[in-house]
Amino acid sequence: MLPKHAIYTRICAVLLTCWPIGGLAAPFESEEALGEALFFDENLSLNRTQSCATCHDPEAGFADPRETAAGRAVSLGDDGVSLGDRSAPTAAYAAFAPGFHQNDEGKWVGGLFWDGRADSLEAQAGGPPLNPIEMGMPGKPAVVARLQENADYVAAMQALFGPNIFADPDKAYDAMTRAIAAFERTDLFAPFDSKYDRYLRGETMLSEDEELGRVLFFSEQFTNCNLCHQLKQSPMDPAETFTNYEHHNIGVPVNEAARAVNGAKGPDLGLLANPLVDDGAQGGKFRTPTLRNVAVTGPYMHNGVFADLRTVMLFYNKYNTKAEARQINPETGKPFAWPEIPHTLAVKELTHGPALDDRRIDALVAFLKTLTDARYEHLLEE
Repeated sequence: MLPKHAIYTRICAVLLTCWPIGGLAAPFESEEALGEALFFDENLSLNRTQSCATCHDPEAGFADPRETAAGRAVSLGDDGVSLGDRSAPTAAYAAFAPGFHQNDEGKWVGGLFWDGRADSLEAQAGGPPLNPIEMGMPGKPAVVARLQENADYVAAMQALFGPNIFADPDKAYDAMTRAIAAFERTDLFAPFDSKYDRYLRGETMLSEDEELGRVLFFSEQFTNCNLCHQLKQSPMDPAETFTNYEHHNIGVPVNEAARAVNGAKGPDLGLLANPLVDDGAQGGKFRTPTLRNVAVTGPYMHNGVFADLRTVMLFYNKYNTKAEARQINPETGKPFAWPEIPHTLAVKELTHGPALDDRRIDALVAFLKTLTDARYEHLLEE
């Protein structure tokens, strides 16, 4: 059986527009093609067991499908022992995230990772190899040394980035991240071919429940969904990524099951973990994720605390109802736990709109399933 990177090389031959590089002897004729190989290369981790694709598996919506002692809530590191404290977000559609900045209203927007600390795909790609509980490499020179073990990488990087690229480990490392980012900007990561996209193009119809969910989702009168999960002005915009990239505290509780095995202590500070942010009012805020492929990339929230998409809908709905039954987490049979950091809760956004009955909650879930890319639709049945 071909390795994953070989399979996706063939796929990308159709999806990518590559240009020849004069004198290039290696099989990587573009930054995208080189980045694809690097994305799947486990040799870039300390124990040679983990690649970018390990936590962002193309077969699983570019999320992490592995079961660990914490379920699928957080990811296992290259050492086979370490567990993170945050869920690995999907890498699909990540290329559309703007750089980390404050908008005209003073809200922090964009960036990558849950706290926006990576300003670009390149910066994000450079993080995991050096993270001690992820890929675990001791420094950039060690990663560059691993790159130089591969003659094809050496030839390609010299052709693409200059013959002296390996003279400076920092520049070589940056070239690696540039190639990975180029691969992540290809259509493989953002095909816009879900049922919803086909509906917008007039190629299919939505079911009654899906259509009700769509109307509810984009209506500020009946839900608060699009306050954070709509980027474009028109609900019919074909380039909608279903996030405005703002950072909010929505009151997600601690994932006690993950904390019991990963040893993490204290509240996750969210935006305050970003070195560019020092305002205490930003504590507990996390970047709004895309909803594309959301039905197949659980568990949910920054710490993977909820396993089921319907539970997420009920969690949001609890802010808009006083009904005691609506305060119960169906996954635990107990009331939804308190937020980690309650004083920065986005009360205005969370309490916008009326309470929803079961029919409308189910309709919203049905609509969210239509945001699943065509190649992952089989996962909806599983």
